[in-house]
This record gives sequence, structure tokens and C-alpha cells, in this order.
Amino acid sequence: MKYRFVILFFLKAISFQAEAQETEIRALLQKQTEAWNRGDIEDFMEGYWKNDSLMFIGKSGITYGWQQTLDNYKRGYPDKTAMGQLTFTLIEIKRLSSKYYSVVGRWNLKRTIGDIGGHYTLLMKKINGVWVIISDHSS
Repeated sequence: MKYRFVILFFLKAISFQAEAQETEIRALLQKQTEAWNRGDIEDFMEGYWKNDSLMFIGKSGITYGWQQTLDNYKRGYPDKTAMGQLTFTLIEIKRLSSKYYSVVGRWNLKRTIGDIGGHYTLLMKKINGVWVIISDHSS
């Protein structure tokens, strides 16, 4: 009986931790959405790992590095008209471990020059107590 209580307590603790982590990840994605919709690509990029090993996979192939990813965003979305209004629709947030999550969703840009959208898969990692995107595959 005593062991069952310990096991149940441990499982509850993991469940609460997972809920808190998922809430933090959702908050990060919401902050990114708000930054994008203000036209602030630099603030949007705060959700990404500031490292040369950041990997972004898009229609043009693979980009490595935070700065190169920022430069590509600025080139592809030079103004508010091109950026439009971003909406993320989460499809799945999956805990891989206490330090890694996979996020799958849909993105949509509502724009006066024509709406665009697609799907994304993010690999999130908790680094120095903060969740960041270490890999983004958007299409």
C-alpha cells in the first residue's frame, strides 16, 4: 500500500510538471504571434535558440543559425503588408522528455496581398530554464 501511494504521488508530480511545461510552451507561441502581428520580427525570433546550430527547414531548404534565420525572415517579410496577421493553430504538443517537446500545428498569414499558410513541426528544448525552438520545419 505504501509503495502504491509513492508511485501515485510520483505520477501526479510528473503530470503537474508536464502541464506547467505545456503552458510555458503555449505562452511562448502566443508571445511570438503577438510580436509578429506588431511587425516585430526581432521579438518574434526571441522564441528561437540563439545558436549557430538552430535549424530551420522551409521551402528553400535547410538554414542553420539564429542570425541567418532572422535574415531570411527579414528578406521574406520586409514589411507589415508582407507579414500580415499570424495565427497559429496547435494540433499536438507532445512531451518527449523533461527537456524536449514536439509541437505540430498550422500557421496562417492573413494578408491584403493574399493569404498563405501551411504546417509546422517544432522541436522545443528547455535551455537555462527557458523553452526555445531548436528546430523548425515549416511548409
